[in-house]
Amino acid sequence: MKLSIQRELLLRPLQTVSNVIERRQTLPVLSNVLMSLRNNTLTLTGTDLEVEMVAQVVMDSSEEGEITLPARKFLDICRALPEDAVINIEVDNTKARIRSGRSRFSLSTLPASDYPNIDPITSPFEFTIVQSVLKRLIEQTQFSMAQQDVRYYLNGLMFEFSPGKLSGVATDGHRLAICQTTADTQIEDNRQVIIPRKGILELVRLLEDTDSEIKVYLGINHMRMDLPDVSFTTKLIDGKFPDYQQVIPKNPTKVVTSDRIGLLQSLSRASVLSNEKYRGMRLQLVSGLLKATIHNPEQEEAEEELEVDYQGEEFEIGFNVSYFIDVLSVIPGEKVELHFTDSNHSCLINAKGDTDCQYVIMPMRL
Repeated sequence: MKLSIQRELLLRPLQTVSNVIERRQTLPVLSNVLMSLRNNTLTLTGTDLEVEMVAQVVMDSSEEGEITLPARKFLDICRALPEDAVINIEVDNTKARIRSGRSRFSLSTLPASDYPNIDPITSPFEFTIVQSVLKRLIEQTQFSMAQQDVRYYLNGLMFEFSPGKLSGVATDGHRLAICQTTADTQIEDNRQVIIPRKGILELVRLLEDTDSEIKVYLGINHMRMDLPDVSFTTKLIDGKFPDYQQVIPKNPTKVVTSDRIGLLQSLSRASVLSNEKYRGMRLQLVSGLLKATIHNPEQEEAEEELEVDYQGEEFEIGFNVSYFIDVLSVIPGEKVELHFTDSNHSCLINAKGDTDCQYVIMPMRL
């Protein structure tokens, strides 16, 4: 197998597929990238058996063949070469010889036949969606995913498909993020799938803020998305997501309207003195005023006051300040609404006049 390709044509797809390849693998071949040359198309594949990324580059070549190369070493070599470099690759037995200008490299290879492939999706449910819409849906919710929780079904983001609508939901048991958008899902019955955390992080990295559409294929155990020049496949988490509707406060009695940026800046300043592990914040509400107070084990204190639109009775409640900062950083709009019931119940947050994205934060005892 021989090929000659411009560095710029190879580098971006190689970076894309290398993102899913873990540095430490139980199988040596999983540290490699699969290169396949067929019909004037170079196909690059990377996988960790949970997520698979496939990128294609159209090029002129009469050669055909396939091989696997160490992904990180190959990528570092390509990065280190000059921008206008032409990369020549020649595979012979168990070695790949890479030449560019006066540079020479020899990499060990493994046979392409050893490379695992995620099973193709059979009889998938299909629909299309605009890239920017899906990207926004993920960005508005992904921060609430759990990390390495024993409740494995929380270590990901749940997509709920329903007629004319797509919802994204994430929770770690202490907070909940829900965002929904209109989508021509062409589905008759509601269906939920959970995409693992790594799949979500790689997918949002791929998506762009464009109006171009991508094709979504949904199977029983996998989901695939076809973007321009890249195909992304992820396994689905086999588990039942909690009934998130039960967590949303139904009839909160106290509503606070605040400037989003002002509240975000106030809480960010106060959080400087919070304990790294114990991020407790006391919120006190009186007519027209919100006061946030934070203490730490060194007996230091931060206090911020902010004028807000609130006419209810005086009360106070404790929260993890980081959860509030996360929500205020992604929520759209200039004004936010905070909905409270009492000091023992969750807070519901949404942009003023917009309930497409809602956030629930559990209180904490201080």
